[in-house]
Amino acid sequence: MNPDVNTLRRILRDNHTIAVVGLSANWWRPSYFAAKYMQDHGYRVIPVNPAYESVLGEKCYASLRDVPDKIDIVDCFRRSEDIPPIADDAIAIGAKVLWMQIGVINEAAAAKAREAGLDVVADRCVKIEHARLFGGLNWAGVNTRLISSQRPRWLPY
Repeated sequence: MNPDVNTLRRILRDNHTIAVVGLSANWWRPSYFAAKYMQDHGYRVIPVNPAYESVLGEKCYASLRDVPDKIDIVDCFRRSEDIPPIADDAIAIGAKVLWMQIGVINEAAAAKAREAGLDVVADRCVKIEHARLFGGLNWAGVNTRLISSQRPRWLPY
């Protein structure tokens, strides 16, 4: 089960370092688009993909365990069946959130991550959720399913 709106707001407000597993260097790929958006909105993006030296101006790492920096969110652009070892790595490095992108759902990996104390988000895009909750997606005429007469008093960056 996915978190509620307040939990999503907390996750995106309090966590600023995102390791994007499966980040592509091709600008037309969804992983690149989402990572670029998050980077442009004040988040540190750490690419995790053994195919590249760097992406979006950041050094690329072959695996989560190779990243020397503290990671808050592990954002997974991988197939659902590839998630269990990524969840294990997220737990091992002390990440706070396991985030599986749209179309990516692995209940066993999610349960294991939750048991280890991580927040888990599945089948949602970090970029879309940020835009929905903080970025003014509603100004473009999109129904964000949020009703409020006021904007949030704080921004996540």
